[in-house]
Amino acid sequence: MTQLPNTLPALFPGLAGLPPDLAAEVERQAIPMRADAGSVLFDAGLACQALPLVLEGGIRVSKRAENGREIRLYGVHPGELCIVTVSCLLGGNAYPATGIAETDISALALPRPLFLALTAQHAPFRDAVFGLFAERLTGLMTLVEEVTFHKLDQRLAAWLAARAPTVLASHQDIAQELGSVREIVSRLLKQFEEQKFVLLGRERIEVLAPTSLKKWASGMSS
Repeated sequence: MTQLPNTLPALFPGLAGLPPDLAAEVERQAIPMRADAGSVLFDAGLACQALPLVLEGGIRVSKRAENGREIRLYGVHPGELCIVTVSCLLGGNAYPATGIAETDISALALPRPLFLALTAQHAPFRDAVFGLFAERLTGLMTLVEEVTFHKLDQRLAAWLAARAPTVLASHQDIAQELGSVREIVSRLLKQFEEQKFVLLGRERIEVLAPTSLKKWASGMSS
């Protein structure tokens, strides 16, 4: 029997007002889990067996190509659900992407039978699940549009401007976010530094001219 945290209904409103029988099943079946930063929580090709409800920390969900390049799809933080996991649990499919703990995380894992029972029997949870699809689909379509139609220098400029004034990330981290490789990102960052848009440090970037970066991102050189 798991002692559920008092904050669970506030973080996940879809679990509020559970009927007594379902509430008892959540307490009986939910599995507390902890993972250190950098831990692989799930990987492409593996069976999907449970839905993590993140209580503390964050998960990076990414897609890795055969050549080793990786692009971040989205993050999962407290109160959010992982659409890749939800999709796999509903369809009984293997994971198509990888989930890595960005920080130390604390979570509750809902086994697939419990997840399916909650989806079928508790309307607020079902609404949260399907509302997630609409929200994440919009985000993923935006990502596809950016990768397909925007040049990497424009995407990088927009990414930096959105995180001004200070970005704490390595060139490799940024490359993974943008679906590129470190060498290209480093070259573009050096170009931006020469333009006095940024000041580069060790895993730290000071954004000096966010307005100029926004103009660059829109296709207007500055």
